[in-house]
Amino acid sequence: SGKTAAFVLPVLQVLSQDPYGIFCLVLTPTRELAYQIAEQFRVLGKPLGLKDCVVVGGLDMVAQALELSRKPHVVIATPGRLADHLRSSNTFSLKKLKFLVLDEADRLLEQGCADFTADLEVILEAVPARRQTLLFSATLTDTLKELKSLATNRPFFWEAASEVRTVDELDQRYLLVPEVAKDAYLVHLIQTFQDEHEDWAVIIFTKTCKDCQVLNMMLRKYNFRSIALHSMMKQRQRFAALAKFKSSIFKILIATDVAARGLDIPAVQVVINHNTPGLPKIYIHRVGRTARAGRKGMAITLVTQYDIHLVHAIEEEIKLKLQEYSVEERFVLDILTQVNVTRRECEIVSVES
Repeated sequence: SGKTAAFVLPVLQVLSQDPYGIFCLVLTPTRELAYQIAEQFRVLGKPLGLKDCVVVGGLDMVAQALELSRKPHVVIATPGRLADHLRSSNTFSLKKLKFLVLDEADRLLEQGCADFTADLEVILEAVPARRQTLLFSATLTDTLKELKSLATNRPFFWEAASEVRTVDELDQRYLLVPEVAKDAYLVHLIQTFQDEHEDWAVIIFTKTCKDCQVLNMMLRKYNFRSIALHSMMKQRQRFAALAKFKSSIFKILIATDVAARGLDIPAVQVVINHNTPGLPKIYIHRVGRTARAGRKGMAITLVTQYDIHLVHAIEEEIKLKLQEYSVEERFVLDILTQVNVTRRECEIVSVES
C-alpha cells in the first residue's frame, strides 16, 4: 500500500531543508521490518547523503552505540534495544528529534505477551515534547481509537476507504480438515502447488516456534525446499533465512507471526495459515504478505472443527465470505499415516535438540 513511503518521503523533504543528526526516530515491532524500513530510507535518501542507523536486538550493542554517537540522520529501532541503549549510555541524545514514527503502531501500543510499554516510556522521556508523531497501522484497534480521542491537539487522521479490509486481487479460501489430518492436507497442498507451479513462493504461518521448527523438518523430509523463520532463532539466522527466501533459493518459508507484519516479499503467490488465527487482525496481516502492489495472490486457511467461530469472526471483520478450497480426499488419505509418523519423528528430534 506504500505505507513506508508515506512517512519516508515527508521526513526526507523536511530533512533536506536543514540536515542534522538524529532528526527522525522510527520504531517498529520486529527486527526484520526495521531493516526493511532502513532499506527504503537508503534508496530514497541516497541523493541527500542520508546516514541511517538500525538498532535491534540480537546484534552487538557496542557497534550500535558507536553508530549512534556519530549522529545519524535517521534511527530505525525496535523499542527494547533502543531503551537498553538509553538506560546504559549517554553517548547520544534524542533531544533535537523532529519526527517520531511508530510503524505498526497497533502492535507497539497493545498490551499482551510482548508488551513494549516500559520500553516506550523510557524512549518517550528521551525525546522532546515538541515533535511530530506519526502513527501507521494496517489495522485500527481500540487502543489507536482511544489514543486518537485522548490527543489534545486534534491529530490528522486518515483511513483508506474500502468496504473490504483485504485487497480484491486476493483469493481467500478455507479448507475444512480434521485436526488429525491437518499436516497431511498441508503436504498435499504444497505438493500440488509445486507440481502445477514450480516457481511459486509460499509462506506457511504457524502458531508457535516449535510448530514452525517441526513443520520445517517434516517438509524437508519430503524434499520440499523450505526454511524456517521464528523468534527463537539467532538474529543472523533470521536475516539469512529471509534473504534466502527473498532470493528464491528456498521457495517455502515457514514462519510465526514475526513475519506477518509489514514484510514486503514481492513474489509470494500463496499464504497458508496452518492454524486459524485467533484474532481477525492477525489474519489480515498474514494474508497481506501476498497479492501486494496490484499482484494476484491466494490465501488458504486450514480450519478444524474447533475453529469455525474464528472463521466467522474473520469474515465479519473483513466483510467477505471465505470460499471453500476443494481437495480430493483420497490423495490425502493415501499419505495420512506416513505424514503423521514423520511428524512424530520430527517432534522427537526437536525435543532432543
